[in-house]
Amino acid sequence: MEKITNIPTLSQIQAAHKAIAAYVHKTPVLTNESINKITGASIYFKCENFQKIGAFKIRGATCAALALTETEKANGIATHSSGNHAQAVALTAQLHQIDAYVVMPETAPEIKKNATRGYGAKVTICEPTLASRQGTLDQIVSETGATYIPSFDHYNVIAGQATVAKELIEEVEGLEVIMSPIGGGGLMSGTALSTHYLLPNARIIGAEPKLVDDAYRSFKTGVKQINNGTKSIADGLLTNLSDKTFEIITKYVHDIITVSEQEIVDAMRLIWERMKIVVEPSSAVPLAAILQQKERFEGKKIGLILTGGNVDVSQLPF
Repeated sequence: MEKITNIPTLSQIQAAHKAIAAYVHKTPVLTNESINKITGASIYFKCENFQKIGAFKIRGATCAALALTETEKANGIATHSSGNHAQAVALTAQLHQIDAYVVMPETAPEIKKNATRGYGAKVTICEPTLASRQGTLDQIVSETGATYIPSFDHYNVIAGQATVAKELIEEVEGLEVIMSPIGGGGLMSGTALSTHYLLPNARIIGAEPKLVDDAYRSFKTGVKQINNGTKSIADGLLTNLSDKTFEIITKYVHDIITVSEQEIVDAMRLIWERMKIVVEPSSAVPLAAILQQKERFEGKKIGLILTGGNVDVSQLPF
């Protein structure tokens, strides 16, 4: 797999898909009659909650790891993350028999810390601030020579995440809208690129919690914004966009919808109750957007990415 140095092209996304195929699951696409009835739309859920590590992040981490040189592999890989990306980097390292160093904030869910250690990563706990996370990581990288794999600010990671929408578009014909949640924007960027290349007439719509709406404000103003707080039940979506993801989202996404915390909880509960599957709050954000704006989506054929299912079942919000 080559190192990608600019916005991934279709051929680079296709190459990424081929390269990661042996290391990731091709996840199922599900529909649900009662949710379709409630929304008035035909929704096709791409279930990355059934992916290895329980989330789509393994795709991007694998795509980045496959581009490493032998020397880089010998020094290992490193990242900072409070959850799914931590586990993705840890499992990727295990599958490729290389060392992984993961910095996690003390506030990260124990279930995610334990899972990351379980995949064999060396986990370092730090203060729950971005400065502490980055500072601790920088120190580990300088000591070990490990290659930093960020969770979204990396073109190989974006190309890996683009394979989710690629599979969805190839499996379900005639989708009119493709939706994904937005955190740091890696999945949204990849989704936008695959849709732009493979389904140019479809609308590309992102969904984001109102409490952490930097992407929405960035999109509306054309100037990259940052979040004022980091409080949302959608713990996978607390990050700000990077320059790379901001550029792609500004170019290719048609709209971003923001939703309240209660709307996220209601949509999450609906998926659990009607579809009988486990999804984390971040996954429910696009469905919350559809439920909020039913008239807009009525009669539409929609592809929606369920990003993951790593939820602490002792802390359910309903």
